[in-house]
Amino acid sequence: MDQDVALGVTLAITQSDLPFLRTAARLGDFPVVYRVHRQQKGGGFGDQSKHPFSWGVLVYVDGQLARINSARGFGREWNDLARVERWLRAQGFRYWWTRNDLEPIGDLTGVDEEDEDFMPVPQSFYTP
Repeated sequence: MDQDVALGVTLAITQSDLPFLRTAARLGDFPVVYRVHRQQKGGGFGDQSKHPFSWGVLVYVDGQLARINSARGFGREWNDLARVERWLRAQGFRYWWTRNDLEPIGDLTGVDEEDEDFMPVPQSFYTP
C-alpha cells in the first residue's frame, strides 16, 4: 500500500503555496516530518541502494494532510533532519512532529516490560 494513502494524505501543495495558506489561516500549526522511500534518483546521497530513505514534509491544510511537493510536482525530499529543520524554520514553522515508520528504531531484546522505566514505542499516529 502507498505510504501516503496509509497516512491519509489527501492533498499536495508546493512551497510557494505556504505563505498564501498561512495568511488565509488555512495552514495548520504543526507539520509532520516523516520518513519516505526515496523517489529522486541520482548519484551521491541519491544512490537508492545505499540510502533508500529520505525525509518528506506533511502539513495540515483545512484539517487535511497535504504533502509538500516541488515545483515540478515531485515530493520534496531531504537527506537529513538538520536540513529539514532549517527549511521549516525558513517557512515560519517553530514546532513539528517527526515520524519514522520505515526503519527500526531500537532493539527491545532483553528489555523487561515489567520494569517501571519501560516505555513501549507507539505504533499509531494521532491525527486531530
